[in-house]
Amino acid sequence: MTAPDAARLALYTRAARVAADGVIRSYSTSFGLATALLPDRCRDHVRAVYAMVRVADEIVDGVAAEAGLDADAQRAALDAYEAATYEAMATGFAADLVLHAFAATARACGITRDVVEPFFASMRMDLDPRSLTPAEQARYVYGSAEVVGLMCLPIYLDGHRVSDGEHAVLVRGARALGAAFQNVNFLRDLADDAGRLGRGYLPAVGEGNGAGAGAGAGAGAGAGAAHGGAPSAGGARAGRPDEPPDGPLDAPLDEAGKRAWVRRIRADLRTADEGLALLPADVRPAVRAARLLFGELTARIAATPVHELYRERVSVPTPVKLRLVARAVLADPAPLLDGGWHPWRA
Repeated sequence: MTAPDAARLALYTRAARVAADGVIRSYSTSFGLATALLPDRCRDHVRAVYAMVRVADEIVDGVAAEAGLDADAQRAALDAYEAATYEAMATGFAADLVLHAFAATARACGITRDVVEPFFASMRMDLDPRSLTPAEQARYVYGSAEVVGLMCLPIYLDGHRVSDGEHAVLVRGARALGAAFQNVNFLRDLADDAGRLGRGYLPAVGEGNGAGAGAGAGAGAGAGAAHGGAPSAGGARAGRPDEPPDGPLDAPLDEAGKRAWVRRIRADLRTADEGLALLPADVRPAVRAARLLFGELTARIAATPVHELYRERVSVPTPVKLRLVARAVLADPAPLLDGGWHPWRA
């Protein structure tokens, strides 16, 4: 490649990153705030990951349907997007700006196809709306959320050495944080998922059915594999409560079931905290901010009667979000003051 050609590719890649930034700014205040705290070395990469998964999610969550695509056409669109993703990862170029940004990130940071494939498998499950069994739910959460944490981890660790033991803790933490975020989203979006999309993501379980926080690491270590979840890249996840029992999920979630899922989410957040402590200092404020934002959302969901969750979406007010972001920064301010963070670029 000649120098002028390289300059043209660099310009195109910069434009692609701007497009990816626009996706996160349009769709998520919480993640937009959190990623603004990331250092320059990884902010664009994380936003590129978010943009790719968001576009795929929109294909199956109603945008394609609103454009007039029937179920078969939606499946074809997702298949085409998946194929284009792998081609971009292999070649380093895509005509789709979001996919070009993601491919540049994947190639630079070592995100491999085997981590991306489970994500598209989960998106494909959404094209067949139904109430998921616990085994299906475990597979879905792994592909739709836990692997996103696994995509972000090499971005955060780029240029940093960790021991094998530390890496295993980081992998468990990344998966746990992704699972917690996704299950919080399921509780938050009960009304839309059940009403508009006809989906049931969460088992209806009672207080005594094993989803309590007291199950501990021993009970939870093999939960993903035992209930159909994909194996971890770094070993079994510790600190997970028992999975809810097998069975169809046709019954609406009741108050006891909501409390059980809240306990499980909080257990996952505690596991994520163990990994957060081992992350490079310059990314901890951003990850901590996201964790605090979803912890606050969990608390608000816990305080909301389940019948109200089926009617309206719980959210965190913007002033509270800003306060939590400030708390995340103040907990570890040094990385943001040593030249690695430039807010005017965020």
